[in-house]
Amino acid sequence: MAVDGLGPLRFPIADEQAVQLRELGRRARFGRGEQTLTDPEVRDTWEIPKEPVHVEWTEAFTAVLDGMRAELGLPPHCQLMPELHSVLLYETGQFFVPHQDSEKDDAMVATLVVSLPSAHTGGELVVEHQGQSKKYRGLKTAVSLVAFYSDCRHQVLPVKSGNRVTLTYNLLLRGDNQVSATESPLVGDLATALLAHFATPVVLPYSSRKGKPPARLAYLLDHEYTARGLSWSRLKGSDSARGALLRAAAERADCEIALALAEIQETWDAYDEDEDAWYGDHEDEDPDGYQDPGSTDDRQYVLQDLIETSTTLTHWIGPETGRLEDISLDISDAEVASTTPTTDMTPYSSEYEGYMGNYGNTLDRWYRRAALVIWPRNQGFASRAEASPGWALDELAATARAGKIAEAREAARSLESFWHAAGRYPGQAELLGKALEAARELDDAQVATMLLRPFALERLIPPHGPAFAALATHYGDIWMDGLLRYWTEGWRPSSYGLAQAPSEWFEDLPRLCAALSTGGTASTAAARRIIEVSWTMFTGQVAPALDGPLTSRREAWLTALGAPCAGIIAAAARLGSTDVLQNARKLTRTAGDRAHALAMATLRAAGTRRAGFGELALSCADRIRALLAQPQRAPGDWSIKLPTGCACELCETLGTFLRDPERRALDWPLAKDRRRHVHARIDEAELPVHHETRRQGRPYTLVLTKTEALFERERLARERHQADLAWLTDEWKV
Repeated sequence: MAVDGLGPLRFPIADEQAVQLRELGRRARFGRGEQTLTDPEVRDTWEIPKEPVHVEWTEAFTAVLDGMRAELGLPPHCQLMPELHSVLLYETGQFFVPHQDSEKDDAMVATLVVSLPSAHTGGELVVEHQGQSKKYRGLKTAVSLVAFYSDCRHQVLPVKSGNRVTLTYNLLLRGDNQVSATESPLVGDLATALLAHFATPVVLPYSSRKGKPPARLAYLLDHEYTARGLSWSRLKGSDSARGALLRAAAERADCEIALALAEIQETWDAYDEDEDAWYGDHEDEDPDGYQDPGSTDDRQYVLQDLIETSTTLTHWIGPETGRLEDISLDISDAEVASTTPTTDMTPYSSEYEGYMGNYGNTLDRWYRRAALVIWPRNQGFASRAEASPGWALDELAATARAGKIAEAREAARSLESFWHAAGRYPGQAELLGKALEAARELDDAQVATMLLRPFALERLIPPHGPAFAALATHYGDIWMDGLLRYWTEGWRPSSYGLAQAPSEWFEDLPRLCAALSTGGTASTAAARRIIEVSWTMFTGQVAPALDGPLTSRREAWLTALGAPCAGIIAAAARLGSTDVLQNARKLTRTAGDRAHALAMATLRAAGTRRAGFGELALSCADRIRALLAQPQRAPGDWSIKLPTGCACELCETLGTFLRDPERRALDWPLAKDRRRHVHARIDEAELPVHHETRRQGRPYTLVLTKTEALFERERLARERHQADLAWLTDEWKV
């Protein structure tokens, strides 16, 4: 081995050469999600660029690689090809915390670590898989090689003395590692087991009653794969042989099979052993002080009962396309099987929740595993559709366009038992677009309703306009009204905010209605109906909140509603929705500061749009002029109005004090709960009153003092009214 500028490296590597290597390197980086980071708290080592490094192996290296292939469980007709990734130098004290290697190439299946001879202590490579770990120490006089699958969690312990120098290689798999298992006697037994699985009713949880047989089987493999590395031809170790057996068994049982990725979450009843007695045998402690990567889960917390397990499929290799597809499918416990329990695997993340009163002392653990997903061939469409609704909608539309409408309708009806969950899948806007197209192609009002019902109105966007307009024209007003009722079921007023309807959707309502109104009379009527239900939802939330004083919190909330309110009014003006326009004028003419704040925010959000806003601008200007015409507060007038609400005797006393124009302070002996009530009334209304408790005597005394902010607020309010009037006069000519 030689390095440009340094010449051949001499073994064991001396400290002088280690210093020269460091001068060529930089701090090593690591990946976290899509980021590449440098953090010596996570990875503290030097990385030397591989370009100036020249490594020549003897012929014996080929035999070593072949032995590694066999040890990794890969078939003889495959070959491991080493690709140098980096040269790493660990000085005294440096380390790399537990991690997994990312796959730098689609063909990468494993990592090879070559430790060069050097005089050092510590710096052991620790590799873990399925809850077991093994420690590898470098040698002083010989090269040592360690290969492991890229999903194995591993770490480098701190170097105690000297320098550790390694070469890391990506091991790429050349050749297809799939093997044939059709002649295996196990195939028949597995096929029989599959048929029994799909014929046996499931015992319902917390009940002795039986439900329907499972729709699929998800067999969890032993290794973890990334979406990039998922391939039938690159299954690792025992996964390859099991995959071959189950593929052959599925074929014999007339089933389809897909290779998938699964996310698994376990929730355990657990407790922190530091808070209780130690459970376990101290004799197993590592004499070097090493804690394995799973110590957070296996040692620090004592696991008791498994509370819940959830399994979700996130990607698979399409059974027909052979391409990686994004999916989202929750798998029930009755549909999951494995040879290696998930509890024997190493979680990629965990989170402990301590006791929280009525819940807690739980440990959540997350895992990633590959899975073989099998289902009966005669249920293939529904099984694939539940995992990938977008694919199903494309298939329905294509089948109908090919003239097989009856077949497409029958396939669509097979989705009804689970299609209600389609509204929770990612990519809702794209999915709704596909559903609108399929609903038109199928030419069946009931089927169209079933396909579209799971979505929400706020998922309808301007690009959907032509397809939605075509449906409105084709199926008619009654059908459209029913669909809109389904789509707005989640639009319920909440205590604060706009329920589930995003304000951004209201802001874009003019564009949506413009797209719909080009489709003719029926689609224009549908657009008006959308405007009406939007206004009904908006006012259902806003109108009850327009009464009372304008606090800073309420003003910020109402100001944020200006843009959605302007969007609805602009859309109503464009389509001539007179009822909505009249109701908008009534709402913003409601007496009070809150209604005025909403009206001004709406006008400012209107931008250059003028249709539908003229009377609103005139109403705001008239109100401001009336306010400015009122006499200003006299310098010695300390009167404050307590907002209506509670009528208890405490609030009556508080109101009397606040209304007094001459009195500024009140000493009020009150018990704790009564003081808290007075505090709440003052703070909720943001009154210019300072309150503190004098902790002398029994009960303590609540001291209330009116502040100068009373006059400052009125001055600022007058200045803002003047500025608003000037803006209205200039922009709206009122």
